[in-house]
Amino acid sequence: MRHHASARLTHHARRVIVHRVIEDGWTITRAAQAMGVSRQTASKWVNRYRAGGDRALLNRSTRPACCPTRLSRRQESQILYLRVSRRWGPHRLSWELGVPRSTIYAVLRRSNLSRLRSLEPRRVHPRYEWPHPGDLVHLDTKKLGRVHPRGSKRFGGPRNQPGLGLNSVHIAVDDHSRLAYVEELPDERPVTTAGFLIRARAFYRSHGIEVARILTDNGNAYRSRFFAAVCSSIGIRHFRTKTYSPQTNGKAEAMVKILLNGWAYSQLYRSGEERVEALADFVDFYNHRRPHGGLNGARPIDRIRQ
Repeated sequence: MRHHASARLTHHARRVIVHRVIEDGWTITRAAQAMGVSRQTASKWVNRYRAGGDRALLNRSTRPACCPTRLSRRQESQILYLRVSRRWGPHRLSWELGVPRSTIYAVLRRSNLSRLRSLEPRRVHPRYEWPHPGDLVHLDTKKLGRVHPRGSKRFGGPRNQPGLGLNSVHIAVDDHSRLAYVEELPDERPVTTAGFLIRARAFYRSHGIEVARILTDNGNAYRSRFFAAVCSSIGIRHFRTKTYSPQTNGKAEAMVKILLNGWAYSQLYRSGEERVEALADFVDFYNHRRPHGGLNGARPIDRIRQ
């Protein structure tokens, strides 16, 4: 039960007044003075209690009993029908029906139809998971500003300071187990990206996983001939996501968010080397000790040991 910000009496205070007057025999004037309210206010709550019991001490709705200017149900139904069937906005509905635009807005808001996206059924993206570790590994990159010795604005550093350039965080996530391999590298050129793939393949092999396929976005490095040649030479099939469809590579996108929140922006680093060292510790924590929401609380390493 909510009370007005300036209300003197809560439900409990009203019951105290009623109890003192009816049970203890206090006068209404004395009970009102003890609670710091007027005699009329105390008398009102005592009379309400006598008429309706304890429920009568609750707040009453301030909504008017009737509203002569409100639209009829037929008019509201007509507004909603035209909104859904013809997708007219409040301006067009106001012109066609002769109803003020503000009233149209109010009707649409009450029905959760004020935005066009509310008229479309929400698209459900199919979830999938390959049956075995190594069947598919997601690759992605994320640009990250290099560490400035004076700190960044996220941690109270100066806002206007010369940049030191960007590094690229390269990410590999196994589709089945979510086991991850991550490196922070100077760039994302084809040679650098291909070198990361080779090291990621060796990492997964050390856990008994043979990478059969990789899935990437359409970045320049992943579309290069050099990267394609490296994939072919080591026997890995390369698939790319549909253009402007990042949800296809959603496991890698989710890993980017985990890294940003849990490692990159979790603390102030004094040097790039310190951040790289922290990355190795965080990835080890993620793989071996962190419960994973996509695995019902299991750890990625648990999927490898099955």
